[in-house]
Amino acid sequence: MHLKTLLAEIKYKAVRSSGAGGQHVNKVATKVVLFFNLIDSEAFNETEKYRLMKFFEKDLSQEGILQFSASESRSQFKNKKIAHQKLLDAIGEGLRVNKVRRKSKPSRSSVLKGKVKKKRLSDKKKLRKRPEL
Repeated sequence: MHLKTLLAEIKYKAVRSSGAGGQHVNKVATKVVLFFNLIDSEAFNETEKYRLMKFFEKDLSQEGILQFSASESRSQFKNKKIAHQKLLDAIGEGLRVNKVRRKSKPSRSSVLKGKVKKKRLSDKKKLRKRPEL
């Protein structure tokens, strides 16, 4: 991943935020929407792109554009930073390779405990039978 290239490919758009806020919300475009074209990006190699495409499968638009928005703050600058951080966190999560799970064998003592417990339960059930005369 090339961070400088990634930052150059990001496009921002400021829109009016929704919700409470009265006159301030109606006048100021503080909500920031971040757009990133994953398909045409040169910041990632083919394997990274493939991994990200699978990770963002439901979030990608038809054109392969990722969209993140932020309206937490009253400041457009802060919202831009928040949206930018959301993108970087999501990309980091998408590129993380999961460790392969290795099967583990039960320990000898746990197997032995299981057998002892099973035998004890079996003996208890044998005591419930009618006695043979």
